[in-house]
Amino acid sequence: MNSKAATVVLVHGAWADESSWDKTVALLHEKQIKTVTVRLPLSTLADDVAALDQVLEQVAGPVVLAGHAYAGAVIGATHSSKVKALVYVAALAPDQGETVADVFNRYEHDALAPQLAPDDKGWIWLPPEAFATAFAQHASPAEQKVLAAVQLPLSPACITVAVGEPLWKQIPAWYLLAEQDHMIPKQTQRFMAERMHARISAYPVDHLPSLTAPKLVAAIILDALSHSAA
Repeated sequence: MNSKAATVVLVHGAWADESSWDKTVALLHEKQIKTVTVRLPLSTLADDVAALDQVLEQVAGPVVLAGHAYAGAVIGATHSSKVKALVYVAALAPDQGETVADVFNRYEHDALAPQLAPDDKGWIWLPPEAFATAFAQHASPAEQKVLAAVQLPLSPACITVAVGEPLWKQIPAWYLLAEQDHMIPKQTQRFMAERMHARISAYPVDHLPSLTAPKLVAAIILDALSHSAA
């Protein structure tokens, strides 16, 4: 695969939107890498995979597909033949028969992890203060306020359905392990990354390195592009 001909497709996780990738996109554009971001409805896992597949259908040529957090389950559930490599950014990677909730809760969370529960309409919101304490503690206060303002809620239907055979069993995967993540324990991340036989890069970053450490995220994506080209 010619890396210059490849497109990087970026998928946000829960409580974020496409803007969480803006800094990473800018760095990739400096390298003349084509990028596309995907907006997920976060209504059901099937809906989210359908939204991703709709975008992939519009992309010409090969794809390196990156997902953050919950979106790890989404990128693993597509079976588009265009996808040549997967990049997991502090992301969840359930295996066949597991749910997102299963892997999210595999190991105990620390004291800074927020309490999560559906509201009276069935949606799970992240408490606004959690953006500063658990989700993106390395971001600026202004960035944390924006994250809280633009957050997209998650439906329990996204995280309680068992997945089929994931794509990471068929193609190579890269994993950015966020060592200072208070949303997904680093022990959980390492378990999933090692199970995938992913190429692991561990850094002392928070849960949203696409915003707070975009150079590290872009470097891993570029590595995936380079290896896929070879």
